[in-house]
Amino acid sequence: MTTAASIQDPLVLYGEIFASRLLLGTSRYPSPAVLEAAVARSQPCMLTASLRRQGASGLDASQGFWPLLKKMGVPVLPNTAGCHSLQEAITTAEMAREVFETDWIKLELIGDDYTLQPDTLNLVEAAERLIKSGFKVLPYSTDDLVLCQRLVDIGCQAVMPWAAPIGTGRGPINPYALRTLRERLDVPLIIDAGLGLPSHACQVMEWGYDAVLLNTAVALAQEPVTMAGAFADAVQAGRSAFLAGAMTAQDAAQPSTPVLGTPFWHQP
Repeated sequence: MTTAASIQDPLVLYGEIFASRLLLGTSRYPSPAVLEAAVARSQPCMLTASLRRQGASGLDASQGFWPLLKKMGVPVLPNTAGCHSLQEAITTAEMAREVFETDWIKLELIGDDYTLQPDTLNLVEAAERLIKSGFKVLPYSTDDLVLCQRLVDIGCQAVMPWAAPIGTGRGPINPYALRTLRERLDVPLIIDAGLGLPSHACQVMEWGYDAVLLNTAVALAQEPVTMAGAFADAVQAGRSAFLAGAMTAQDAAQPSTPVLGTPFWHQP
């Protein structure tokens, strides 16, 4: 839901302003109606979609997936999901630009079929070539600091590190690496993949991450629409907490009430 706080504190990517800090995937929902209701409840700033749809039935093909995207009126972020080679990713991105009439692309270049870990050896070159072709690239990456810094160096104005492997729902499995990324990089950082609970989203937003991208955690929930709303609320809560500034953790208990006027035997 768009709030006064989100309007006053917008997400800025490649110079464009977005009121929401939630991006939502569009696959694996039980029905088009559920997807549409989840989008209406969470009001994401972008919807991700891939050209590499499979199957001749279900939500994507038989029930008018592309018309549904247009109907919802949310900017579409095409992705190169399923691409395993540099040239395949670039070709898919170019096709997506023609189909969706947008320069935005979520760059996915998979290096391992089991973990769906990005191909860290070719990701930077793919991103660089797409940027030179005029794309606004949001690269899906691991939480490796050197890799993410290289992506920034070649022109990526935002990076999308994973919290955990795609679809696992495990939440941030390497908090140290993710917090180091946030401390070292000055570009917007969007957590992409691995979140399973609204508390996971709230946590990474409290660390200073700028947005989160979700799909499986919402689409496969028992009540996807309710879960979409819960994530939207959690993202906003985490952002508000980050801006508010958390207290410094203490090693020992500290009284929350003054000792003046209390019996001396109650005072430390």
